[in-house]
Amino acid sequence: MEREELWKSVLSELEIQISRPNFLTWLKSSRLTDIKDDIAVVSLPNYFTKEWVENKYNKLIISTLKGINYSIKRVDYVVESAPKPVSFPKEQETKVLEKQLLLQETKIDPETNLNPKYTLDSFVVGSFNELAFSAAEAVIKNIGTKYNPLFIYGGVGLGKTHLIQGIGNEIKSLYKNKVKIKYVTSEKFTNEVIWAIRNRRIEDVKSVYRSVDVLLIDDIQFIGGKEKTEEEFFYTFNSLYENNKQIIISSDRPPKSLPVLEERLRSRFEGGMIADITYPEYEARVAIIKTKIQEKELELEQKIIELIAKRAQRNIREIEGILNKIIFYQSTKEKVLSTEELGKIVAEMTDRGAINISPNQVIKSVADFFEILPNDLTGRSRSKELVEPRQIAIFLLRDMLDMSFPYIASKVGKRDHSTAIYAYKKINNDLTKNPNLHQKVMMIKELVNKAE
Repeated sequence: MEREELWKSVLSELEIQISRPNFLTWLKSSRLTDIKDDIAVVSLPNYFTKEWVENKYNKLIISTLKGINYSIKRVDYVVESAPKPVSFPKEQETKVLEKQLLLQETKIDPETNLNPKYTLDSFVVGSFNELAFSAAEAVIKNIGTKYNPLFIYGGVGLGKTHLIQGIGNEIKSLYKNKVKIKYVTSEKFTNEVIWAIRNRRIEDVKSVYRSVDVLLIDDIQFIGGKEKTEEEFFYTFNSLYENNKQIIISSDRPPKSLPVLEERLRSRFEGGMIADITYPEYEARVAIIKTKIQEKELELEQKIIELIAKRAQRNIREIEGILNKIIFYQSTKEKVLSTEELGKIVAEMTDRGAINISPNQVIKSVADFFEILPNDLTGRSRSKELVEPRQIAIFLLRDMLDMSFPYIASKVGKRDHSTAIYAYKKINNDLTKNPNLHQKVMMIKELVNKAE
């Protein structure tokens, strides 16, 4: 595969894994300039961008590159003066990128920051997100009075951004210019507060955010521990709430599980409507795949759709990545891929996550989730508080790494292998009956995969 084609494919996958503003700011002007043995060389326009990408996106870039070219082990970043942005041949841009709806210039409304591609019509509703969607519909009909704030939480890639931006776009369509809307990520809000403090322009931030009728803030968990940002958001929240302005918030976990967030903010969030988006069941995943292949004008046999639904269980974003890779390969080979070729792509995309995962990563991720020490999981203590975390750790070591029960038993407190078998079977059986447990396990899996 040529370097340019490889990098286009990588950028296509990266854009669905990070926010569009961040993609445009940090990665759109990047280029893959060389591949030496197992090292990929990526050029960036300046040293500030280079430092930011190295620190924030390196792991994501490496894992994405590896998914397409297994020989790449490392990425080196260089600064190249006046790099040219990635350009696509006209034919390929028409055939591929319009279907992917990824690297084309989407017209984000500069006034609202809303992306028009996120609509409620294209949002697939199932039992896994029904509560959140119903709450969204109620908010649209009763802005500021029904559920305020509306707090939506769920794991990575489950459609939170799609839903809250879909709410914004629906309100914009229904109420035209009568309702002032603003969508912002917590990262962008934090950056604006920092800029305002440095330049003594905090009043500008206040006037922007306290004058809206609907505030949509994405990934609120990232403001935790940032004192000045939390303070400014707290006062903005109060100002809007007291004036019956609608506040809609998304997070990767419920308010009570945001340990670094100030108590006064957490209590404000808990005073509204809290709705979760869990991991989609098999039938919902099939529906999502069918919706997306229709959007992308892609044709797939039913058995391939079912294969993707069975294998892609982590999140909706994983499904999107598989479909984008299929589109990419079909466009470069200029032929419809065989069932066998499609099956290989699905297998590569869904199996690659476990390649670099170690048992210690699994144990640390479980410990981090439950806010305990890894030594607590691997120790001999029989404390009640450790039973569920330890059983989940055993389940994941078997489920994600396919480790033997004797090895797992020795890893988790030098126990008898029958204990490991019992723990695995218990969690495996309870997952289908207990949505709360299912949510915990899938969120921990996300932590494990992030740590790769």
